[in-house]
Amino acid sequence: MVVNDRPLKRIKRRPFTDLQDFHSFPAAGDDVVPFREGVQRFLSKHAGAPLPSSLFPKLLIWQIMLNISSSADDLSPETVALDVVEEDVTRSRSIYCDHCRVVGWGEHPVCRKRYHFIIRAKSGPVEAYQKSCTACGALMHLLDTRCKLCSCDITTNDLEDWLYLQFDNGTHLLHGIVHSNGFGHLLTINGREGGSKYLSGCDLMNFWDRLCRTLSIRKVSVMDVSKKYGMEYRLLHSVAKGHTWYGNWGYKFGAGCYGLTLDDYNRALDSISTLPLSVFLFQGWRSQTLLKSVIEFYQSLSDNELVTVGDLFNFLLGLIFKTRNSVMPYRISLEGTKFGSMNDKTLSVWTRNDIERIEQAMIKVLAAAKDAGWVTGRALKGALSMAASPELLDHCLKSFPGTMAAKDMVVEARHNQVSKVIEFRLHPRNVGSALTGQCLMQLSKEQIVGDLKFLYDTMLNPNKKGNLEPPVTRELLADSATILLDCKQFVRNYESDLPGNMNPSKIYVRCCVEVEDQKDDPMPPSELIILPSFASTIGDLKSETSKAFEEVYMIFKKFQVEKFPEHGKLEDSVALDLLMGPGVTVTVRVRGKVPIKIGNSRFCMERGTESWTVECVCGADDDDGERMLACDTCGIWQHTRCVGIDSLDEIPAKFVCFSCLNLYCKDSDRSPTPEAKAPRTSFSNLTRKDEAPSYSRYEYRVPKERNKTSF
Repeated sequence: MVVNDRPLKRIKRRPFTDLQDFHSFPAAGDDVVPFREGVQRFLSKHAGAPLPSSLFPKLLIWQIMLNISSSADDLSPETVALDVVEEDVTRSRSIYCDHCRVVGWGEHPVCRKRYHFIIRAKSGPVEAYQKSCTACGALMHLLDTRCKLCSCDITTNDLEDWLYLQFDNGTHLLHGIVHSNGFGHLLTINGREGGSKYLSGCDLMNFWDRLCRTLSIRKVSVMDVSKKYGMEYRLLHSVAKGHTWYGNWGYKFGAGCYGLTLDDYNRALDSISTLPLSVFLFQGWRSQTLLKSVIEFYQSLSDNELVTVGDLFNFLLGLIFKTRNSVMPYRISLEGTKFGSMNDKTLSVWTRNDIERIEQAMIKVLAAAKDAGWVTGRALKGALSMAASPELLDHCLKSFPGTMAAKDMVVEARHNQVSKVIEFRLHPRNVGSALTGQCLMQLSKEQIVGDLKFLYDTMLNPNKKGNLEPPVTRELLADSATILLDCKQFVRNYESDLPGNMNPSKIYVRCCVEVEDQKDDPMPPSELIILPSFASTIGDLKSETSKAFEEVYMIFKKFQVEKFPEHGKLEDSVALDLLMGPGVTVTVRVRGKVPIKIGNSRFCMERGTESWTVECVCGADDDDGERMLACDTCGIWQHTRCVGIDSLDEIPAKFVCFSCLNLYCKDSDRSPTPEAKAPRTSFSNLTRKDEAPSYSRYEYRVPKERNKTSF
């Protein structure tokens, strides 16, 4: 392969002194610009020249090396490479965007360009410019045209295939896509648990957030299917913190599956997180259950009162955070626990003799049960229930560990990992040990995670058929948890962060476009136009608006703005500052013409040119990314779950919806049999609809392995 009859030159590595600091790069700009300008300014400032265009005719690639070392004086710092790929959508293998469709942006016109921001798992100073040979798999330099190991020639098509595989690779540390209109999608975040050696998930999210602000990205969606410790993290984190993990960076409810709305989501979250723990603790004369023991144990460890389900899960996540970076298990002093919180007024009722009397009685119980081993705190309280008040017993149990007994014995305490209760016993004192009135129990991260998993499966996991009582509470938790799990699309709106007052020397106009004679066709989002406040005219605004929409969208090729409907007839020479004040953003409607019919263009919408009708019993009226199938009679799509097909079941070979079945029975003057009323009755007559082009779309929608988060 040659360029101008000369071999391609190797890319020069940048010296380490030119590296940007990953943890502070990029710095936010001082002025507000639209994304179409912000991305070009960013690339020209930080990326330099792209890779040779002869390598990737349909793509432009830039690379920025970033220093991730903690010390700025490191002579050989660890680095990662940020790859920025500009994709020409008109020549791309995939014109349409599945992510836009499921988040509700499917009616946006197809943008001319897509920008991929990728940090690969192996992207150091050497790996950043390497690819795999398509024949033998050996690593070779990106610009090499022949493999040194197998002598296989590498063509332009091979390089392009390799790059498109990178777009679908779920092992990247970070992968985000942004359309040229400023709407983007965060596809992958892989922190330490996902293969990152140095960067955590929070590090990567902080970097992505700074990048979005610097580039003036408008909105970013993320499909949250993250898992942690084997649990659905969007459910666990939402109950504990009131929002998903992405909510730490401002991501909020974007779109719900199965017809769910923001109100449904908020009600479900509130019903779980604010549910009192007393519901599980006070159930008449029921014997002590494992769930009650776990709840009471962690209530005793917390310095703050744990009242609700949200309080409990938040406390356990906090304990895990304290132990995650510690080699030794987390040590808990029983002296600080709340076997019963005592105030000064209560303590003044008892004398020292009262406390010593109860302690000696407890020692006698332990001595009598010495052969049985450990005795639970509940058993000790039961044995002495007639001798003292519950408050006095709680106080004595709190200071009981470390109490000396006869024959050089001492009281020990432990946390039983099976029964989840605190137990006591008499044990010979170790010579030279320094005992205090405390008991230091050690809780490892694994133990806390095990308890968290137990509570999650018992209280939150709707797929676990437990015996949680009462049944009403069990149904409430299961229904609410299912709603939270069915809400996966979250959106960060960066436009809301724009300052109200901006540069007073400029005029900011957000233009909403209308096309003559095509008002029923979907129109694009508004575009921000920035002009100098001095000497700008209506004609300048028309020209810049036409240029902006033509630059962003294919269907607006040769678009010409003609008038402003809300301002009547205006001459092009009218000064713009007479209508719009400087330093503030003004939204106006503009009307113009394009030479082609928008609705007939294959670049009309990001969702594609196919049409489908969704009418599901759950209320969904469009594709939401969940598995669907179409009725063979009416062609209307419904969720497989809503018609009784389990997610693990095969797609039926043939399917007739209940409405068509009722219509058939009505026309035949007979009612459907009870078997016919059940959606599962026709499974034996169902065959997979492979011939329907729309079905494959629901299978491929948004690959889960790409939309993942590992922290």
